[in-house]
Amino acid sequence: MRGELCIGSASVLALISLILLIFMHVGQINTSTVPRGISMVNVNTSGYAAGLEAALGDPIAGLYATNASTPLQAMLGIRENYKFGLYSYCGYVNGSGICSNTSAATRWEPFSTIVADMRSNYSGVTTALITEGTFIDSDYLGEFTKGAYYLIIIGSVCVAMALLTGLLKHTVLFFLSTLFAVLGSLTLLIGATIWTVVIKKAESINSFIVGPSGAPVPLGITVSTGDALFLLWAAWACLLVSTLPYMIRCVHYAEQ
Repeated sequence: MRGELCIGSASVLALISLILLIFMHVGQINTSTVPRGISMVNVNTSGYAAGLEAALGDPIAGLYATNASTPLQAMLGIRENYKFGLYSYCGYVNGSGICSNTSAATRWEPFSTIVADMRSNYSGVTTALITEGTFIDSDYLGEFTKGAYYLIIIGSVCVAMALLTGLLKHTVLFFLSTLFAVLGSLTLLIGATIWTVVIKKAESINSFIVGPSGAPVPLGITVSTGDALFLLWAAWACLLVSTLPYMIRCVHYAEQ
């Protein structure tokens, strides 16, 4: 009875973890109802026109795209809000958006992404204006988030394998389910930690100040954590808790 209770609780926790990971993976693959609400990180640029005007002392016109269907990275105007997922990102204008092509191991490079949408006159000014901070370090952010993607993929596969092998009554399979749960917990932890760290470092742009010394104003670009990262942490917690009943069931079945 103890063994059945253990494997039942472990399977439920692994299933919950897998469901959370599936929702995390589908974030920003398109602009339909479910994916559009899930992202790893959000970048809001709605205040950048005011910040740029304070920095330059001239009115700003043509900075933003006026049509949500305007192609991305075509130097036709930035979006008011960008949401980044593991496979693509979407840019939104007045709540409507368009997404980039979907590909595995997509690097998170917010500064390069936004500049690629700007008309040439503003891209040069922006590059000259923002000269420091992790937000503009595309190599750092891109490499670490690319590495985190592979760890998250490994962790997701481990969750699925732990769930499947844990349902079959065999000593070796119970051992494998425990091993998959432990390995998945480790890889998801590292992947979630990497994303958390890079987002926190990129948030330094939130406090970037421009304008004359007597009347400084915020730059107007803000970075915030998306719901998908919270789903990732929740999935890791569920899988971590499941390792204990998996271990107990493995030992219990081996003793029979």
